[in-house]
Amino acid sequence: MKNLLVIFALLAVTVLQAQELSYKMEELTAIDFVTAVEKSSKTAILPIGVFEKHGPHMPLGTDLYTAREMALRAAEKEYTVVFPWYYFSQINEARHQPGTIAYSPEIIWKVLQETLDELNRNGFDKIIIVNGHGGNNAFLEYFGMAQLSEKRNYSLYWFRPAYDREVIKKAVEMTQNDPYDQHAGNRETSMVKAIVPDLVHTERAGLQSGVDLDRINNLKNVYTGIWWYASYPNHYSGDGSKANAEAGELILNSVVDQFVETIRAIKADNNVPELQERFFIEAENPLETEQ
Repeated sequence: MKNLLVIFALLAVTVLQAQELSYKMEELTAIDFVTAVEKSSKTAILPIGVFEKHGPHMPLGTDLYTAREMALRAAEKEYTVVFPWYYFSQINEARHQPGTIAYSPEIIWKVLQETLDELNRNGFDKIIIVNGHGGNNAFLEYFGMAQLSEKRNYSLYWFRPAYDREVIKKAVEMTQNDPYDQHAGNRETSMVKAIVPDLVHTERAGLQSGVDLDRINNLKNVYTGIWWYASYPNHYSGDGSKANAEAGELILNSVVDQFVETIRAIKADNNVPELQERFFIEAENPLETEQ
């Protein structure tokens, strides 16, 4: 009888530990990490942010807070291991502003690639990027295509939310219409007020202008790297003065629900891994590829 009680106690502890298994990678012990990889269906989330100015009223780590919060809220609903704060990003356009940490193009590429390789070496074969920094978009698209340059033992996915128009409409009704709402404006300020309210100072939002200066309107059908500085030298696009946490929660919850469904779809996905495998085989022998 005593042995049975010991067995039941051990089983209860095991069940409790499984229920309480953290989805934050930094909180896992090495032993628990092994369990977490299996529980996550070998799927990890890499939330990417940056250190940059967000108007006169938002913290430098705004994009870090946002990406990580989305990842954590989603992982709580659909267990997935979440990588710690990641801030090696493309941010050359804000090098003139205080607090910007702008790594070289070579470094951001190598660190991201080696991070993915290390996650794969540790058992993850599906890795999901959730990006909180708009300045990364072009970089991540090219990086994603460059994954085909050599054989990979993992599949890389990038979650790109589509903001629900009805949700945004409700959020605007709770705050204000913001015609320049791109960076530290109404929507982003509301979301960060929902995440770290003490770090957002909406009373300072009007200290600088977030209006588009449109300083290269003489050039049509032309791209130049100075475009953002030409429009928004204050590194502020929009007006965060009337943002509030309630509107931010509304937007966040909508995005997280979408992310949860995306994670489930990725876990169930066989198409990307199978297509990658076929592609790499054909890439080794292009003359044998069926025409």
